[in-house]
Amino acid sequence: MKIVGISASPRGADSRTARLVAAVLEGAASAGAETEFIDICRMRFEFCTGCGTCYATGECPRVDDFSRLFETMVGADGLVLGSPNYINGPTAQLKQVLDRMADAIHCRAFDGKYGCAVCTTGGSGDDRVVEYLSGVLNNLGAQFVGGVGVALGADPGRLSGALLQGEALGRDLAEAIATRRQYPDQIAALEASREYFRALVTANRDIWAHEYEVWADRGWL
Repeated sequence: MKIVGISASPRGADSRTARLVAAVLEGAASAGAETEFIDICRMRFEFCTGCGTCYATGECPRVDDFSRLFETMVGADGLVLGSPNYINGPTAQLKQVLDRMADAIHCRAFDGKYGCAVCTTGGSGDDRVVEYLSGVLNNLGAQFVGGVGVALGADPGRLSGALLQGEALGRDLAEAIATRRQYPDQIAALEASREYFRALVTANRDIWAHEYEVWADRGWL
């Protein structure tokens, strides 16, 4: 079992989000998972231009660290997405990566995987970021196990409680993967999404040759 944790905070060693992601991974490791922590702010990513090349060929013309990161994510059984709240959303660094995953969404690249999300904030809005990231995981085909958000405000001591929650979340994520836990409400939504993208990819099969081939190879058409 492999679980990858992604921190999208640009604050490096001072990042409380990074500590929370690490706590989730510690909990997962205690439950038997192999873990890997990735600070995407130490990597280089170009912006998506909406060229559509990935739909047609499965390749992105941008030359940067995205393919390496994406390969690591696809090779994992579980994902932890972590970001501080920057004006009621994830950081630009994480959004830059997610915007490059349209082909992955069309191809349900994370089908069968599980994920969770964490967020830290100085004031409020952590729940909105966790909710957004849970939706991203569902869009990619994964089931969402849960999240931890913490608004530190004037009391940085709240982080200690959040770290404990993070460890528990990591253990739960590992258990969900090990038992192939099912979330009926999410399964229904994922099936509806699959039907939508099946129709979309089929309708565009002449120009989205790569995606049509992926769906055909998986026996989903």
